[in-house]
Amino acid sequence: MSTSSTVDRALEAALYDATDAALDTGASLLAADPAADAELARRGEEFVASAWRRGWQPADVVRIVRRELDEVHVQIVSALIRAQAPRDDRPRGPRWQAQLDALAPEPAPRGDRFSYATAVLELYRLLLRLPALEPLDEAVDPGPRERRPESRMLGRIRALLAKAEATGFPEEAEALSAKAQELMARHSVDEALLAARTPAAETPDACRIGVEPPYEQAKAVLLDAVAGANHCRAVWNEALGFSTVVGFAGDLEAVELLYTSLLVQATTAMTRAEAAQRAGGRKRTKTFRQSFLASYAHRVGTRLAAVAEAQVSGDLLPVLASRAVAVTDRTDRLFPETTTTRLRGVSDAAGWEEGARAADDAQVRARPHLPGKGS
Repeated sequence: MSTSSTVDRALEAALYDATDAALDTGASLLAADPAADAELARRGEEFVASAWRRGWQPADVVRIVRRELDEVHVQIVSALIRAQAPRDDRPRGPRWQAQLDALAPEPAPRGDRFSYATAVLELYRLLLRLPALEPLDEAVDPGPRERRPESRMLGRIRALLAKAEATGFPEEAEALSAKAQELMARHSVDEALLAARTPAAETPDACRIGVEPPYEQAKAVLLDAVAGANHCRAVWNEALGFSTVVGFAGDLEAVELLYTSLLVQATTAMTRAEAAQRAGGRKRTKTFRQSFLASYAHRVGTRLAAVAEAQVSGDLLPVLASRAVAVTDRTDRLFPETTTTRLRGVSDAAGWEEGARAADDAQVRARPHLPGKGS
């Protein structure tokens, strides 16, 4: 029997029959034929390439595999993505390359052949049923503009936020966060003015940011607030565990940085609040944590909007309004139909009060609010 026939029989048995018995049959066929390994890997690269054609990106695939399966599957799919990359026939932008660079290291030793074949077939089952996503089509080359100074500034912002998250001294964290936000605001205005002077105008990009359980509703609200204050729009896909954020490249980077930092700060503050509640004899629950994060997100959003309104200068309005229209247009083309979701499980008064207090302590200076921008 040829190696191709072995793989064909194994895939037919395992991928189109969802039973454990079919999976065992496929894995047994592959385990008994070591010569089929190369063909099996080639088929996996085809599944990866098919995911790209359906709008998925490397980070999206890794995220869904980690969410649905185990770490061994993450290692296998990371190896497949790396192997497929040199044969990718489409030009990709810097965000795609950054996702490739962030892939897990080479997979651990395979162990016994049957267990490894089972993991591969479980992975292929998942890749086969991935739905189509909105194609983000990242711009490959923004033109002749020199972006290195901007990248250095974002590096400084990232470093400042990391120090703010790590320090145990509130005053130091406040000073570091304030400096990072000052650089964010400067970076955003510089980007807008530079784009306005560039003959080939920059167009909005989009990226997907994971919104992981638990308490993903509250986290999605927080990401939406950060996106809105930073000239972007966010659309949450609850079923697949991410939000698509639409905006100009520099703003997208800032949203990722600020959202991640605020999420770390919120989690740290929630842990402290729970400890204080337990010390006072009150048992904390999932409802407390959900209410805490929902309140934190709501309060941060309110503060972001207020600060943004206060930062608008008249000479920037035409430039910012033009960029707002472009972001809105791109969002509407990607998502012609959206729905709203009501937050669930927000019923613990103590959690809400503690979340609001923590949000008031966070440093969230935002950038100018864009005229005409929806929620």
